[in-house]
Amino acid sequence: MPRTERLYKIIELLRSHQVVSFATLLAKVETSRSTLKRDLNYLCDRLHNPIVYCRNLGGYQLAVPDPSDQHPHELPGLWFSPTEIHALLTMQQLVAGLDAGGVLATHIAPLMERLNALLGPEGNLEATELRQRVRIIRLAQRSVPPRHFEQVATALAQRKRLHIAYTARGNGHTTERDISPQRLVHYRDNWYLDAWCHQRQGLRNFALDAITRLQPLNESAHEVSPAQLSTTFGPGYGIFSGGAVRWARLRFSIERARWVAQEQWHPEQSGKHESDGSYLLRLPYTDHRELIMDILKHGTHCEVLGPPSLRRVVGEEVKKLAEKYF
Repeated sequence: MPRTERLYKIIELLRSHQVVSFATLLAKVETSRSTLKRDLNYLCDRLHNPIVYCRNLGGYQLAVPDPSDQHPHELPGLWFSPTEIHALLTMQQLVAGLDAGGVLATHIAPLMERLNALLGPEGNLEATELRQRVRIIRLAQRSVPPRHFEQVATALAQRKRLHIAYTARGNGHTTERDISPQRLVHYRDNWYLDAWCHQRQGLRNFALDAITRLQPLNESAHEVSPAQLSTTFGPGYGIFSGGAVRWARLRFSIERARWVAQEQWHPEQSGKHESDGSYLLRLPYTDHRELIMDILKHGTHCEVLGPPSLRRVVGEEVKKLAEKYF
């Protein structure tokens, strides 16, 4: 009988009978004495089931749980191999890399504790070694107050409105408005909120770190269909949205072609290698601000072929940049 089946069988027998002798357990699970002892210890020590041996009654029974005990006594609904547990613990490192002020890690910590318990001391050493060899490098991450993140996530789940004070980075002005959260977005190491703005009567995108004050409201959120969200935020390049969709045409040098050809700038992009080894990339955008930043980071290795408006604005930016150095 597989180990998982044995463990469930033992708990089932203990729940259906007041006392179960060792001999009865041995016969029902069809295993050796030493294996059964290990299973009982595992259920008690690792999974925190209150199994006790009653000498007077001559068998094992489930004790009444201690109300102060913080450990649940149910068998988990999912069972993992050591390899799968290692993978989950590694994913925890990735989640920590995305975390906003430690909020996610706080809620995931109990699961990690149980996974560590399932591995045991020897397995824990392996898991620790594995986590130490996973490195998350965060670039330009802006901090979000944990309380804000929790309140936004709660309002999002409960479909409630929020009243926020929001400071726009472009002009530094702070405005107050009621919003209906639609979805959280993690983009380039920072958190954003797609929401319906009741002041502007339209969809807007808010950087969570730019929310200076937040108050949950008891009013139901205005609902926006997934199709409308995709139509508003999906077509353009990057986090910015709104306006007509235009198509950028970019040529990358032979050196950068090896990199850019493997990158996804937009789900609807298309690209091809030229005979000279350069790479042509075509992608949609609605707001040029973020696209310009990604173009300029390639310097002379990227040329804007069109549209003329994008080529002009990039040229003007390059000219202003040159004036600072020459």
